[in-house]
Amino acid sequence: MLAVRNVESRYQGRVTVLRGLSLTVQEGQLAVVLGSNGAGKTTLLRTISGLIPDQPEKGVIEFEGKRLNGLDPEDIAALGIAHVLEGRGVFPELTVMENLLLGAYRRRDAAGVRQDLEWVFSLFPRLKERSRQLAGLLSGGEQQMLAIGRALLGRPRLLLLDEPSVGLAPKLVSEIFQVLKEINRQGTTMLLVEQNARVALEAADYGFVLEAGRIVLEGTAEQLKANENVQEMYLGVQKETSVKGYRRWKPKRRWA
Repeated sequence: MLAVRNVESRYQGRVTVLRGLSLTVQEGQLAVVLGSNGAGKTTLLRTISGLIPDQPEKGVIEFEGKRLNGLDPEDIAALGIAHVLEGRGVFPELTVMENLLLGAYRRRDAAGVRQDLEWVFSLFPRLKERSRQLAGLLSGGEQQMLAIGRALLGRPRLLLLDEPSVGLAPKLVSEIFQVLKEINRQGTTMLLVEQNARVALEAADYGFVLEAGRIVLEGTAEQLKANENVQEMYLGVQKETSVKGYRRWKPKRRWA
């Protein structure tokens, strides 16, 4: 469904962040990209969705066989890709309902929009309870629900999510990821970047590890959870370290 091949991308046109990155997301997958701060996770999603002008500098990005290179963000969105940014990006002076309906601005099927709105409310009942409330008065968790719900109103086939757990209490993180699993189960393919590896790998069925702009490891969620490097660096499992206390990745391994 999504193919990223040998992509190089710069941040603000100066610093190369993605360095020959390649990954593939199959239709129906819930795939996660793990990585530390500065690894290139956000740049990857922004490059896919066209939010970084004139990027990628090299390589090819394809969605359902159509090349995305050079397309404007609105054209990429029209193809069926929605991007939920880190920080939620809701409009605080608009109501919850007004924010949600912005996600459906391209649609002309009023009955379908109403049906999808009820679906979103079934996923996030608190949004229905607060539908007339200003979005700026919502809690952080509720704003994250609103950002996801707004994206769903566009009926995306691929949903990109940037750090959906940031700033949320553990209980809300668990709630959000349970809903993401349900959205995926109902047919929406997902690619999310996340620092909370434990909760992400419990939800995902496939994953990638991004380090210094390159994919250094990939595999099923179960394979990543069993990998010693992932256990030590992301899951908090203590392993014997070098004298300097730093453990480097083993040579890149491709999974069948």
